[in-house]
Amino acid sequence: MKLRLTQVAETLLSFGAGIVQQYPKQVTLALTALLLGGAGATFAVANLAPDAADLPVRTLVQDVQTLSLADQADELDSHTQRLYRSDISRSTDTPEALLKRLGVADGAAAAFLRSNPLMQQNLLGRAGRAITVEAAQDNTLFKLTARWSPEDDGLFKRLSVEKTASGFAARVETLPMTASSRLASGTINSSLFAATDEARIPDSIAIQLAEIFNGDIDFHRALRKGDRFSVVYETLEGDGEPLRAGRVLSTEFVNAGKSHQAMWFQDPAGGPKVALANSNLSSASHSLSKGGYYNLAGESLRKAFLASPMEFSRVTSGFKMRFHPILQTWRAHLGVDYGAPTGTPVRSIGDGIVDFAGVQNGFGNVVMVKHRGDSMTVYAHLSRISVRKGQSISQGQNLGAVGQTGWATGPHLHFEFRVNGQQRDPLTMARQSESVPVAAASKPQFLRAAANVREQLTAALLMQTGSAQ
Repeated sequence: MKLRLTQVAETLLSFGAGIVQQYPKQVTLALTALLLGGAGATFAVANLAPDAADLPVRTLVQDVQTLSLADQADELDSHTQRLYRSDISRSTDTPEALLKRLGVADGAAAAFLRSNPLMQQNLLGRAGRAITVEAAQDNTLFKLTARWSPEDDGLFKRLSVEKTASGFAARVETLPMTASSRLASGTINSSLFAATDEARIPDSIAIQLAEIFNGDIDFHRALRKGDRFSVVYETLEGDGEPLRAGRVLSTEFVNAGKSHQAMWFQDPAGGPKVALANSNLSSASHSLSKGGYYNLAGESLRKAFLASPMEFSRVTSGFKMRFHPILQTWRAHLGVDYGAPTGTPVRSIGDGIVDFAGVQNGFGNVVMVKHRGDSMTVYAHLSRISVRKGQSISQGQNLGAVGQTGWATGPHLHFEFRVNGQQRDPLTMARQSESVPVAAASKPQFLRAAANVREQLTAALLMQTGSAQ
């Protein structure tokens, strides 16, 4: 039976195909008429619905009580508009000058600021503190808040002055800061600081960049026009207000066509999780634990010796033959002279122990630091000495300040590097000092963090390229 039905179906399909081929125009007209008829039928069915005019109508009446004008005025008063303004405190601020700059005209508030001990101790006469006020429409004060971070300990201070029923009240709180990350880039046209200023990068971040790469780049003599840099750094905030720059998280510096990359890494075995492991730039966590900077291959950038005993200065006389300005003869200059104003801080280029701190012949005030491997560094012509003989010091620690003591024709630092008592070129010795790679147990986590860093630095490069175009 099933076989016969299949044969019948095939016969009908074959017949229909033949009809379509023989009479294509007629079949098309028939199908069109059928579709139009279907639409008309649908229209006819739709018309069977009741007319809206024939439906019953009901009217509902309800009394509505309105508030009196006095009640409405009281309600509006309870929703008084508040005005918010922000500024930065100045060392010369008086209560009146501060409030006027913030758009507040309130004699009672000014009198309170002048007489309150917390204001005298924490705000008046102190510059750089972020201030926010809430004021009424008539410019009287509701609330004043000042925020600042006195120490690099992850905390900030918040001073609050609020209007109460009995007058103004003040209090100071200590709260934790939060960290967000920012990405910036720039190009060297004249100096590092000029480039970071143009990119709106804080000076403290510029100093960190120089510190990170000082073993590979001589920022006194090796910068070239067209050198470029990218940096991801922390901004530390209190109540959402930026208070200070934190540390550099990752950076790239291209000097004379050669790329130098670095990232901050905290060994997970020695402290909290590394900040860079979080690839979300808007929510990086701030870790005050000790860590270090590494290149993306896992080699530490902290070498045994810094390239320079000062953060920024200029070399006035290198390790070479020169005409001595006092002895008036040609002789070998067995050190490097750095020109800088009197009082400029001088730091130790490496860990060691103070072997001598005092006055010595033509050196004037001089500090000598003994390092491992029979190495010694000499810091001469100092205006003051900040260490004592036998004291253990760490790399970067302050030893004193630039001066003009001894045989010196102007304020500068004479710096020597000695190995077994023989003077060597300090710049060469700094570049040849060794570095330590990341621990093998931490290498997998380091590589994951390094992958995030590469993405961030690529984004910074694209941002700089797009702004240039």
